[in-house]
Amino acid sequence: MAAVQIDLSGKVALVTGASRGIGRAIALALSEAGAAVVVNYRDNRNQADETVAQVDRRGGAAIAWQADVANEDQVRQMIEGISSRFNRLDILVNNAGIINDLLFLQMEKGDWNSVLQTNLFGTYHCCRTALKGMVLRRWGRIINLSSIAAFHGGRGQTNYAASKGAINAFTRSLAAEVGPKGITVNAIAPGLIATDMSRGVLSLSDNIVRERIPLRRVGTATDVAPLAVFLASEAAAYITGQVIHVDGGMS
Repeated sequence: MAAVQIDLSGKVALVTGASRGIGRAIALALSEAGAAVVVNYRDNRNQADETVAQVDRRGGAAIAWQADVANEDQVRQMIEGISSRFNRLDILVNNAGIINDLLFLQMEKGDWNSVLQTNLFGTYHCCRTALKGMVLRRWGRIINLSSIAAFHGGRGQTNYAASKGAINAFTRSLAAEVGPKGITVNAIAPGLIATDMSRGVLSLSDNIVRERIPLRRVGTATDVAPLAVFLASEAAAYITGQVIHVDGGMS
């Protein structure tokens, strides 16, 4: 059997929260597969520009686009702007997310809402606007970033775990709705991945790696990115409604 060759030439991808970490790695990998990539960011233009520069150095095409995914109007303007500029949006990667870890009885309503607004409502806002064009073209790929936290309870993460568990359910239900339109919807659930966001957890990683991860190492953003490229491709045309773990076998 011949190896699968993934070619995303002619496709346009939007990766939210792509200025660093897993989002940056996915943006770079999609570009290397041939897609034109829109690097979404909320605050840090310099980091977003660095992602674009890395794409450029590798011979790809990318632009940076500022929008807070928690803001429905900003998301609508971004996706409509992308559609106007490129005449299409084929691949949506909902990667933007935040954490605000606190023990539940110390967690104020604002701490709860901020995480849900970005992680869950941000995914909703992006999907709702992007799907309109995908339905018209009868082709699309939506990839949502979940987390191992949706499956393994962690102290201080009730808001984050709730947002990611909801994304899993959202992914399955949306896949059932839009599958007849030629659109797949899947989620990736990373485990312990070395990023800026996970820096606090990484201080405890020795015990986690030794006791819970069969591969005996912390993951990297580049461990996650290839799966996103595969799910965005024709090779994954018959895969939808799935939540796929990238966690080194973490128990």
